[in-house]
Amino acid sequence: MRWEQVEEASAQGALFDTGDGWIPGVGEFRGLDFLHVRSRRIINEIKSPPGYLPFRYTINAYRGCSHGCTYCFARPTHAYLDLNTGEDFDRKIVVKVNAAERLRAELAPARWAGEHIAMGTNTDPYQRAEGRYRLTRSIIEVLGEAANPFSILTKSSLVLRDLDVLVAASERTDVSVNLSIGTLDPEVWRLTEPGTPHPRRRVEAVAALNDAGIPCGVLVAPILPGLSDRAEQLEAVAAACVDAGAVSVTSTLLHLRPGVKEHYLGALEAARPDLVGSTERLYPRADAPKAERMRATSIVNATVRRAGGRRRAPKRTKADAMQEQPQAKAPPPRQLGLGL
Repeated sequence: MRWEQVEEASAQGALFDTGDGWIPGVGEFRGLDFLHVRSRRIINEIKSPPGYLPFRYTINAYRGCSHGCTYCFARPTHAYLDLNTGEDFDRKIVVKVNAAERLRAELAPARWAGEHIAMGTNTDPYQRAEGRYRLTRSIIEVLGEAANPFSILTKSSLVLRDLDVLVAASERTDVSVNLSIGTLDPEVWRLTEPGTPHPRRRVEAVAALNDAGIPCGVLVAPILPGLSDRAEQLEAVAAACVDAGAVSVTSTLLHLRPGVKEHYLGALEAARPDLVGSTERLYPRADAPKAERMRATSIVNATVRRAGGRRRAPKRTKADAMQEQPQAKAPPPRQLGLGL
């Protein structure tokens, strides 16, 4: 990694411990390399169209993710550190070792108004690195002490390790969790999310969290065209989530931004070459056509209704949100004078 790139990353909020930024082999753990950084800030403000996201502030204690999801939208962020978006993203994990320390400072009343903070919006707060560094647990403890509302999105049943601090925080502020469970199909899971816990374990985590009084919903996401979008697959995962007591079930079709699309298509080429052509035709842009998105969502919603569960409206894309904004009226035509 070149020093000027370390400086660029530092300007974005991370100050590297070492002069050259990266020491191969530091923090080796189950085939992973960890890059320790001291973050200059930990609460990030998200800029998005009105109504596009239900939160404004986020915390991500890790960068890169050992879950290895072939479709992960965060992969391009590794390119900023002169690391590749493939194997480096899966195995070279940036660890913000001072996350709890920075959070405590940033929650000072003089500079913070106590707004909701979302975790897991970029990379998973309960990926394998959390088993060693326990940063997410520390962050929960700080947020709980400050009575600051927060939510967590994860693909990992490791969240149950922190049930004690989640319950303690929930006695002081609003706390919620969502598990991402895109499919129960073991073949699809092994192919597309090789580093995650089995989806059935995630379903069990949904039940355990709700039994403990922590509201837990499910994101049936992403739904993968040609892999996990058959009606029987969607019905199976939606019904299981309702049975587990999910407080809400939301579904979203695969989103393929530039950089992610190339990686995902490469993974398909290796494992399911028969799906490459149809996926390319379905995704000339980042989002599949609205009719395709609504088809999958309607199957999930219908299953949830039949099972007596609750659902939320499907997540809107950025394009949807922009289209719904009021359009400025064109000024009336101005009549030119003749100068007489």
